[in-house]
Amino acid sequence: MISSVNDTKLKSVIFLLTGLPSHGDTHLWISIPFCFMYIISIIGNSVILFTVKTDPSLHEPMYIFLSMLAITDLGISITTIPTILGIYLFNSREISLNACLAQLFFIHLLQYIESSVLLLMAFDRFIAIHNPLRYTSILTLPRIAKMGLVAVAMVIILPLPLLLKRFPNCRDNVLSHSYCLYQEVMKMSCSDITVNSIYGLFTKLLLMGLDSVLIFLSYVMILKTVLSIASHAECLRALNTCVSHFCAVLLFYTPEISLSVIHRFGKGSSPLLQILLGYMSLLLPPLMNPIVYSVKSKHLRARIIRVDMSIYY
Repeated sequence: MISSVNDTKLKSVIFLLTGLPSHGDTHLWISIPFCFMYIISIIGNSVILFTVKTDPSLHEPMYIFLSMLAITDLGISITTIPTILGIYLFNSREISLNACLAQLFFIHLLQYIESSVLLLMAFDRFIAIHNPLRYTSILTLPRIAKMGLVAVAMVIILPLPLLLKRFPNCRDNVLSHSYCLYQEVMKMSCSDITVNSIYGLFTKLLLMGLDSVLIFLSYVMILKTVLSIASHAECLRALNTCVSHFCAVLLFYTPEISLSVIHRFGKGSSPLLQILLGYMSLLLPPLMNPIVYSVKSKHLRARIIRVDMSIYY
């Protein structure tokens, strides 16, 4: 049973965030690329949202799903990068328990939502290639809205912060990242965390694990459909429509899976490797997704240029 003293101590816990190992005078230089990443992520995803919203020709399922992805990426950037910049610009490493729990909740929530959106985008590409004549009749706006709500409803019920707040903290309060993660804060507890560890792994496998398997199966079906196309040019054209989404999947899942494996099984791994993978996991998708989609989609790129020119003039 947790005493009232322990409850008081828990509420006043201060965690210390960790940045890249360096001397104080180099922190300013390290902050420069993070500032650029933050600015480009905010501007890039905002431009995507504004362009899709204002251009009626982009009110199609593919671009609506892209808007969902952009909103999620904006949320991840706003949730994580301020604490990272606080470390390198102001040497502000402290974060209270409540702020830490709020941050880890939104980080995991937005990551699960992004995983669900990537699955919806894989389904979109499968329908567009497998049954192009019924594409717009299958993916209607009401149906897309329901799919988006299901993606949010699946993850918003996760009680991660509540599971952590009931535990007293009696260990080293130095976190190994520049932001709070469920696995790390959980390990700071001096209570038995077996149930929490199993629950965290279960939700990860149920949501992101299942999403990744379904995305893989979607691409198997896409390849099966594409290989049945007689024309080589049409085959390449169909595959080219999936390149942007495939890059987004790799950017999201590769560092995330690597970091999850290290957190659970790589106890002797390098702290620097964990920090770098953590940065890649949360910062690369919001930075690169707008760039990849703008480069690969000629229609979207042309609309963005047109919107920019109309604003300029």
